[in-house]
Amino acid sequence: MRSIFAVVLMVGLGLAGFAVYMAQNYIQGYQAALEQERAQRAPAIETVDAFVMNRAIKYGEDLKPEDVRMVKWPKNTMPEGLFTKKEALFSGKEGEHRVVLRAMEKNEPILAIKVTKPGEDAGITSRLERGMRAFAIKVDVASGVSGFLRPGDRVDVYWTGKVRGSSGELGTDEVTKLIEAGVSLIAIDQTASDEVEHGSIARTVTVSVKPQQVAALAQAQTTGRLSLSLVGAEDDTIAEAIEVDQKSLLGITDEEIEVAQEGPQKRECTIRTRRAGTVVEIPIPCTN
Repeated sequence: MRSIFAVVLMVGLGLAGFAVYMAQNYIQGYQAALEQERAQRAPAIETVDAFVMNRAIKYGEDLKPEDVRMVKWPKNTMPEGLFTKKEALFSGKEGEHRVVLRAMEKNEPILAIKVTKPGEDAGITSRLERGMRAFAIKVDVASGVSGFLRPGDRVDVYWTGKVRGSSGELGTDEVTKLIEAGVSLIAIDQTASDEVEHGSIARTVTVSVKPQQVAALAQAQTTGRLSLSLVGAEDDTIAEAIEVDQKSLLGITDEEIEVAQEGPQKRECTIRTRRAGTVVEIPIPCTN
């Protein structure tokens, strides 16, 4: 009796093991077929190796190998200047490290525009494009837009001063004129970082302009007062020529001189002037 029970038990265990084996084969076959079907449905996306940040980094920090990591990046969406090779990002020479020019977050791609060249610092010289020069403009709370300026902003520059007349003497009325439009700011005081959290009243701003514009701004700053007007971040319009003096501001226009005579000996000369829509006659000395 015991021998029969042992035989039945062995047969049962064998059948159970065979059932488990068949179930495993079935599940594995189903999973393989499912993976194959998914692979056939998934679009073929060509990728490239690219470097991204391994941690958040701020302006002015040195970029080190442990700060970056390699990921797969879709080739058809690869931004310009993306680093794809380690030898291009790190020169490997002593002292030739890159410095961060723009703050980056974790997993953000590393672009050439966001870091300096090997061995360069994060000063304003790294922000100057070819053919451009840096020029400092003195500002205060009024002319500096109340501390709302930041590196990377664009401003219009206005000049206010007195213009010389035909006789070479300064006129009595001041003129305000737009002399430069859409000038880029690269530094506020001694700060070139655009990651400014709080506004501050600057004493100088540094702009990026061409050599001819440097001469114009230097002459304007010497002969009058400069004021800045902040341009919107998405504003792509070009400001037209603007010039305003006291007469055009108040709506005053000069008319021709009229000569009136009373009697054979007495003459009176007047000038008619329009002020805010009212014509006023003002006596003046007769010239002849």
